[in-house]
Amino acid sequence: MTTSSPTRYIVRPEGRIAYDVQGAGPLVVLVPGMGDLRATYRYLAPELVAAGYTVATTDLRGHGDSDITFSSYGDPETAGDIDALIDELGGRAVIGGNSLAAGAAVIVAAGHPEKVSGLVLFGPFVRDPQASGFETWMFRTMMAPLWVTTMWKAYIPTLYKGTKPADFEQYRASVVASLKRPGYGKAFSLTTKQTDHAPAEASLGKVAAPAIVIMGDSDPDFKDPAGEATWIGEKLHADVVMVPEAGHYPQSQRPEITTPAVLGFLRTVAPVA
Repeated sequence: MTTSSPTRYIVRPEGRIAYDVQGAGPLVVLVPGMGDLRATYRYLAPELVAAGYTVATTDLRGHGDSDITFSSYGDPETAGDIDALIDELGGRAVIGGNSLAAGAAVIVAAGHPEKVSGLVLFGPFVRDPQASGFETWMFRTMMAPLWVTTMWKAYIPTLYKGTKPADFEQYRASVVASLKRPGYGKAFSLTTKQTDHAPAEASLGKVAAPAIVIMGDSDPDFKDPAGEATWIGEKLHADVVMVPEAGHYPQSQRPEITTPAVLGFLRTVAPVA
């Protein structure tokens, strides 16, 4: 995503979190999932800016342009970073989170309802997946620091099951190049090992903000994507949008479907003056 302003940083206790800001109007904060970059919102963010919103896109700690000096990673840590960014930018925000960041968004909304006017959850992990001990062990073994970059490069296409963005190969190359930098593969590996979605699940019943769940109907991270989306929708009293021919990244795989859904939601929870 091309921006007209340089990357900004917020200072956290153990390092800096990178973000950029575009536009003017109600604040929308967009956060990617583990192993990804804030450019995952390269199709969505410009449309929100054009519609009259201030859009901040941020990298996870240990990812992208953020620092790798952190000792802990996961949902609560990401929630703290999102909370700090909202404070930095001021006012209430709609938080958009993909995968892990969806769980973090739930935690912020539960803990700081005065700061959150809505949640947009893409392919959300708000509870630990139903996986066997062997499946968990296999994934964490795949994500060991020595070969995490090679394995993630091979694994990324499976997460884009269904329609791939037109720039998929270019985007995957940018993700891999980011991970190849010294220390970033290790930070990603630590994220996979330390992430626990139990705090997000425990926060679901405390969320008062309106929400929308946007799930790819072929999301390979869930054994039953429609069932998971329905469960989350019931817990949060949220609207659910199932995106056909999309995997874990509906925001970039099917923007012609997801962008209108997000804009429609924003008009109800954070209308432009």
